[in-house]
Amino acid sequence: MPLQILYLNIINDVFPALALGVGEGSPALMEQPPRDPKESIISKRHWFAIAGYGLIIAAPVLGSFYLAFNWLGLDKNQAVTISFLTIAFSRLWHVFNMRDRGSGVLVNEVTRNKYVWGALILCTGLLAIAIYLPILSDILQTHAPSLQGWLLIMGMSLVPLVIGQIAKLIADQKKSS
Repeated sequence: MPLQILYLNIINDVFPALALGVGEGSPALMEQPPRDPKESIISKRHWFAIAGYGLIIAAPVLGSFYLAFNWLGLDKNQAVTISFLTIAFSRLWHVFNMRDRGSGVLVNEVTRNKYVWGALILCTGLLAIAIYLPILSDILQTHAPSLQGWLLIMGMSLVPLVIGQIAKLIADQKKSS
């Protein structure tokens, strides 16, 4: 739904991005050579990463809608809410894929950033309000998911995080080889 997309853009784009922006960078960053000024700001590798992350977020969102509609037998509006929450949480967990290559999976500049954790808590609260506050849920046309719905949301929303972390580990191993 259009209002759901606008709500997601406000929540998922602003707070996590600000949190990442005020976090500490890698201490080794200044030891790297500068980028060639003739090189594009977004390289082919970056475009492939953007497309790849887009696909690994889109697939679970579409899958959650399909499963909610066909497996859980929910009506269209309830299935849309499941997919809305799946994309919202997928994008929130995606912040952890923004760690530097070579940094630890569990302990890195993103997980040590207290602002990231604050942004995640704030965004989760704003998503809960979108679902459980009657006025806002009416405007956004959302419906409170059942326990099965929440399990589907959480399971599917974690897929991009897991795939992203595995891809980073594989890239790190190739780089060190």
